Amino acid sequence: MHELSIATAVVESADAAARRHGAASVESVRLRVGELAGVVADALRFSFGLAAEGTALAGARLEIEEVPARARCGGCSGDFAVGSPPSLECPGCGRSAAELLTGRELEIAAVTLPEPDAPAGVPPPSLS
Repeated sequence: MHELSIATAVVESADAAARRHGAASVESVRLRVGELAGVVADALRFSFGLAAEGTALAGARLEIEEVPARARCGGCSGDFAVGSPPSLECPGCGRSAAELLTGRELEIAAVTLPEPDAPAGVPPPSLS
């Protein structure tokens, strides 16, 4: 199950980001996962929970943004949904795709850290 190795890498990266910003914990991590990335979202969520135990990410939410696969046609230059199982034939003109535009993503899009506590006796900054 390669989802465990992906989850471990995500936890390590987010934990390092938290340390760089002086945060003791992480509230959430948002991943962008392409339709063709070969990742099973439920297995990744389960693995994330295991990998996060004992780290700054223990109890953090894993948000997965699923990115649909789209390709650009080599004939008519239109773009189209590739689908699953993938079809790289343009539904408009029947020619083959020249380029896969989206669908292979596997990236950390955001790491949300808790708001730092304001020092005692210091009023919050004014927005006016």
